[in-house]
Amino acid sequence: MGNIIFWLIFGLIAGWLAKVIMPGKDPGGFFVTIIIGVVGSFIGGYIGQATGLFGPVSGFNIGSFITAIIGAIVLLALYRVVKKK
Repeated sequence: MGNIIFWLIFGLIAGWLAKVIMPGKDPGGFFVTIIIGVVGSFIGGYIGQATGLFGPVSGFNIGSFITAIIGAIVLLALYRVVKKK
């Protein structure tokens, strides 16, 4: 349960940072970007754990935070490509 809460917090921050890192007009606006950040952080966390890059999230650490940001950026980029077509 704790892991989910941490990924939600990471996702909220990661969504905001993804929007700062990748500025531009998003079809869904700021709140959609935050949702993408949350989903991206879960995806990044799952991939990180599945590939063995890091263990379960047990609190705030820089590796997990970077993974959440990368996941959010990748998902935001994919979202922009899909919505553009």
